[in-house]
Amino acid sequence: MATIRLRATGPRSGFDALITALHGVDGVHSAEELADLMPHMDDDDSSSAGLPDDMSGSDVHAIEIEVASPYADSVRAVADEVGARHGLVLEYVDDF
Repeated sequence: MATIRLRATGPRSGFDALITALHGVDGVHSAEELADLMPHMDDDDSSSAGLPDDMSGSDVHAIEIEVASPYADSVRAVADEVGARHGLVLEYVDDF
């Protein structure tokens, strides 16, 4: 069993589509969103406050996927394809 961890940045609708697609991949045991335990230190008086990137509705979501090892490449391929279609930026990480 392999564990794939990724961060998806983008709209919630795209993230929901990604989770749904991952559940449909052969060999996937689980695909779950992890709680964001890191406090975000966004100050209202920051020089970047109010910029379009701050107001776009994009969010960062952490996903942990348990998959049978032979299917790990298929999971990455599906994640990349769905992410691109829904405007998500994906970052594969070793640890959260």
